[in-house]
Amino acid sequence: MSYDNLKEGKGMGKEINGKLRSHMVIMPEGIWKAKGLRIFGRKIKAIVFSTDIAIIRNINADAVIAVYPFTPQPIITQSILSAANMPVFAGVGGGLTSGKRSVELARHAEHQGATGVVLNAPASNDLIKSIAEVIDIPILVTIVSENDDIDGRIASKAAILNVSASSQTPKIVADIRKKHSNIPIVATGGPTEETIKATIDAGADAITWTPPTTSSLFKGIMESYRNGFMQIF
Repeated sequence: MSYDNLKEGKGMGKEINGKLRSHMVIMPEGIWKAKGLRIFGRKIKAIVFSTDIAIIRNINADAVIAVYPFTPQPIITQSILSAANMPVFAGVGGGLTSGKRSVELARHAEHQGATGVVLNAPASNDLIKSIAEVIDIPILVTIVSENDDIDGRIASKAAILNVSASSQTPKIVADIRKKHSNIPIVATGGPTEETIKATIDAGADAITWTPPTTSSLFKGIMESYRNGFMQIF
């Protein structure tokens, strides 16, 4: 570490980098313009959508949303929590995995140290209520359509709405915000600075972003290796 690595970061104040850690994944700049959520005293604006531990250890996100297309398993949650140096919102089902199993997964996730739990869009309002009765960390409920029962989700003790509706996300966020000015909203920002800005302007408090895959990031490095370049520190 040297003072050569100290510079003024855009919108983030002074920034210090080491040589080895300078190669990392950087969240899109526009995300930092979000208002943010304060959960257990910690301000969260930028949330990475990933279960890749290598990515999670090498990204400047504020938090992780760990949802994956398999039945939730405590060992996966524990692995991510052990590696992450930031809050983790752990998926506990709500679709194929539901009912008592989701309730127990949520309880276990809290005991493991998760900052919040995430329920998929098909989760019933009764399931949200059941989980809210046994945990003291926020429940994020995923919203995928303007036809979702927003009022019912909020009444059932969803603490945060997690809007993930592709190109319709900004519209749905705006519609929710008009009716529910105080409900915290996390939303997917999309692929560009413009879509991120649109989502924030619509009323999202924090933005989720899907990073490049490790294989795509490694592609450029492999090309340099093939061309005979190797950086030695």
